[in-house]
Amino acid sequence: VQLQASGGGLVQPGDSLRLSCAASGRTVSRFAMGWFRQAPGKEREFVAAIRWSGGSSSTSYANSVKGRFTISRDKAKNTVYLQMNSLNPEDAAVYYCAATPTYPIMSQLWLDAQYEYWGQGTQVTVSS
Repeated sequence: VQLQASGGGLVQPGDSLRLSCAASGRTVSRFAMGWFRQAPGKEREFVAAIRWSGGSSSTSYANSVKGRFTISRDKAKNTVYLQMNSLNPEDAAVYYCAATPTYPIMSQLWLDAQYEYWGQGTQVTVSS
């Protein structure tokens, strides 16, 4: 599975961005998918995850983005999105998407070690 993240850019505080993570090589509709971010000088941190559960998808968010970010997937496009609203300078980072074909519980998807495949990252800069 190859993951291609895109959609990053330079925005002002309060603006919105939508990141995309396009998968190729295999259908990822049943994969658990996650978004992580890493700011300069900081460790990579969990942002959001979506997993297949009981015939539908369930999601989870880091507290710092809950209510502002939304993770979703388009099965037909084999793509996962991260809609980011009300961006602030603390959201500036390189954002990475990740995927795993396993079915861990949601709390385990907060750990980057759970993921088998990673995209290359897309830069998000928030500055006035």
